[in-house]
Amino acid sequence: MDILLKHAKKYRVDIFWAVVMVVIMAVSTLWQPKLLQKVIDAILKDQGDKITSLGIYLIVVAVIGLLAGVVNTILSAKVAQSMSADIRETAFRKIQTFSFGNIERFQAGNIVVRLTNDITQIQTLIMTILQTLIRVPILFVGAFILAMDTIPDLWWIIVILIVAVLGISMLTFGRMGRHFGLMQGLIDRVNELAKENLMGVRVVKSFNQETNEEKRFDKVSDDLNAQNIYVGTLFSVLIPAFTLIGNMAVVAAIYFVGDLAKADPSTVTAITSFINYLMQIMFAIIIGGMMMTFSARAMVSIKRLREILDEEPDIYYTDVPEENLTGSVSFEDVSFSYEGDDKPTLKHINFEVKPGEMIGIVGATGSGKTTLAQMIPRLFDPQEGMVKVGGKNLRDINEKSLRKTVAFVLQKAILFSGTIADNLRQGKEDAAEEDMDVASQIAQASEFINRLPARYDAEVEERSANFSGGQKQRLSITRGVIGKPKILILDDSTSALDAQSEKLVQKALNNELKATTTFVIAEKISSVINADRIFVMDDGELVGEGTHKDLVENSQIYQEIYNTQKGKETV
Repeated sequence: MDILLKHAKKYRVDIFWAVVMVVIMAVSTLWQPKLLQKVIDAILKDQGDKITSLGIYLIVVAVIGLLAGVVNTILSAKVAQSMSADIRETAFRKIQTFSFGNIERFQAGNIVVRLTNDITQIQTLIMTILQTLIRVPILFVGAFILAMDTIPDLWWIIVILIVAVLGISMLTFGRMGRHFGLMQGLIDRVNELAKENLMGVRVVKSFNQETNEEKRFDKVSDDLNAQNIYVGTLFSVLIPAFTLIGNMAVVAAIYFVGDLAKADPSTVTAITSFINYLMQIMFAIIIGGMMMTFSARAMVSIKRLREILDEEPDIYYTDVPEENLTGSVSFEDVSFSYEGDDKPTLKHINFEVKPGEMIGIVGATGSGKTTLAQMIPRLFDPQEGMVKVGGKNLRDINEKSLRKTVAFVLQKAILFSGTIADNLRQGKEDAAEEDMDVASQIAQASEFINRLPARYDAEVEERSANFSGGQKQRLSITRGVIGKPKILILDDSTSALDAQSEKLVQKALNNELKATTTFVIAEKISSVINADRIFVMDDGELVGEGTHKDLVENSQIYQEIYNTQKGKETV
């Protein structure tokens, strides 16, 4: 609940008036049966003037209660919407501080559900608190006191009603809480499966896996459906049970009030008020029980959100002034293992790269090439050893300094919906059209950008579906080079380009970014054959280093890779 209290401070004025309105509404609801009793009494005594004045009084009280209810609903909705938006923004900001490791622990689909479905549950809880939590105890206590005051001799009916309703509520609502927790987990799973299938639809259709995927989805969907049916069944039994108890209490009150009327005829006029108060007591307990049930579901959501807010980022940046770094990179006895892996991904890596050097990195799949590259922009921290950029330990560098110095272009080009210019300005916030022209020429993207009517204002659809794989890679490279970084990492980021385009990109990089230290991760040796040095990775170790000529002569692993690819090219 501390999450709610923290964000409630900002809206304390609206909350105060929402509470005042709900109190007025509850008092109005409680006072109306008493006024109705007086109206009936005046009718029986044929007091015309009193009937008129009491009738006007009753209408005024009802209108005040109605207006208070409307104002309360408006304020409650405003506070609930605003607080949930603030909580969502707070959670999103926290997620932006997460490292790759943090994101992988939660999984992207799970985080999306927490930012949407779980926060919707919290929003409902806030509305419930402001509209119901305060009103329920006022109605319960007020109706109990007024019912006892109206016909004291029927106190035992009130007690039996309360015990019966409370008993059924505790039995039923207690069972619902556990099932709400299961439902949230199943919603996560449904979202995850739907996301996987939509993003991997080509794979599913290519391998004719529609039936298997349907079975997987149906199983989880059926489990979620079973939980919903169980909760719905409890509710379907609950309402008739409460109705039966209420009707039995009314019948008992009417039956026994007949005997009381013989001794005191005024009791007849009180029976309507008494029944009203009985109903208010019953509904106060029912609403309170339902509120507790919904609160239990919201508490599960708050707990899940709290896990995000309490998660400590794996990587922290020191609060030091921003500085200009050179393009030198060094690894000093660096070792790294992914969480949950027993075997290290990198083992005692040592090397030093001077500013302006072009370094190729080759090796078999799973040899640690990408992991090594991810250490340079500090996407992960090594468990052992030290990574330096510009002669400084990455742990001692300001984040802005590092981001300004290092640009990372991934193999899987990820573009965001918006325009081409929006995506390019992620690499340089104040990039002008001239900067975009230079960068797109380096990446060989100007060839297709200039054919677009809107050029850099051309729309990028969701998941960049309106661009081919090669176009996306060229736009991704453009974004990487537009800020003229001191260090550029290309993680197999020309794999979707044809041989001619790849050569043109490499030539432009060599000519336009001579002072930039470049790391090129590649499966094809032809992509790094002209590098100043080539690093050969095998099973997490740096097993070879040198020029292409040196490695062909001295590195057995490099020779095997080269001969294999050379054989393919000959064929």
